[in-house]
Amino acid sequence: MSEDLRNRVVDALKTVYDPEIPVNIYELGLIYGIDISPENDVAVRMTLTAPNCPVADSMPAQVKYKIENLPGVRSAKVDIVFDPPWDRSKMSDAAKFALGFDLDLGRNVVPLSKIK
Repeated sequence: MSEDLRNRVVDALKTVYDPEIPVNIYELGLIYGIDISPENDVAVRMTLTAPNCPVADSMPAQVKYKIENLPGVRSAKVDIVFDPPWDRSKMSDAAKFALGFDLDLGRNVVPLSKIK
């Protein structure tokens, strides 16, 4: 697998946002796996924050479109999985901080930007 292509796939995933959460899907921990074949076919395993997520149809299509349009990608496939279920522990520290979660305890805290 080309590390450069994998990095470009990750960068593309970081441009996709859940419309209700101001953090990209990669940092949210919604991406469970990225597989790239020797022929540059890309398969992404991802989840949603909830099975009844309002973007359950549009978000996977957006992910597929972004990956398919990367130079060098022959094809893209996106599989939605719900096992294991998504929870806050899958978020990166950057996502937790952006959403105002205490990095150690997972508690809601007031972001510094909100303190006057």
